[in-house]
This record gives sequence, C-alpha cells and structure tokens, in this order.
Amino acid sequence: LDAESLAAQAPRAFDVVTCMEMLEHVPDPRAIVAACARLLRPGGIAVLSTINRTPKAWLEAIVGAEYVLGLLPRGTHRYARFIRPHELSQWARDLGLAAIGSSGLSYNPVARRYYLCDSLDVNYMLAFHSGPADDDA
Repeated sequence: LDAESLAAQAPRAFDVVTCMEMLEHVPDPRAIVAACARLLRPGGIAVLSTINRTPKAWLEAIVGAEYVLGLLPRGTHRYARFIRPHELSQWARDLGLAAIGSSGLSYNPVARRYYLCDSLDVNYMLAFHSGPADDDA
C-alpha cells in the first residue's frame, strides 16, 4: 500500500508520520509530501528526510557511497532528484504544515553509523506540525 492510497483510505489517521530517505527516489516527491500531510491528525507531526541538492551531497551520496565505497549500487541516486531544504519546506507550507525543526545526518563509513549534526548539506531531516507553529498561534 503506497502513501497516496493510504491517505485516500485513512485521512487524518496518524499522530506521527515519517518518510525517511525515499523522497529522492520517487518521480513526484511533492505528491508523497501531500499524502503525508493528509495522513496527519490535527496537531500531528511529520518527519521527512532526504538528500540535499548540493555539490557536497553529489560527492558523498553518489561518488562516495556508490562508486568509491560501494555502499550502494551504482545508479541508486540521481542528482537531479535531490531536494533542497527550502524546496521541501515550501511544499510543506503550501500544504498547511509549519516547520518545527531540522537536523542534518552525517554518515561515518568506518563506524557504519549515522549521527545527527547541524549541517543540512547532505542528508537532512525536517519536522513539521499539522497546524500553526506554537509561536504562530
């Protein structure tokens, strides 16, 4: 069951919706964000993660992960499908969601672990509230 079908069957069914590391792989990521928004109950939280469209992201996520380290099959990512944080934020705002937080994700290939960080240059997460932010109320 895909997100769009679930949103049609069960709108406003969830307090929390996560969409992690898949928006850059679908042909219409805005439609997925819209489905996530429809799935949220009033006051719900959506957490979305993806890859930024920056030269650093191209170097790390495509060249590094796919070609140098072989962590992913070659061709897994397409740079043109990476999404800048301001683009994702605008899509969410257009759907009535309010941004409430952000965090970068940094991968350490030696430890084989992701860590939260301040930089949104490569992998990042944005959190949204399905209503006005507390300071906007």
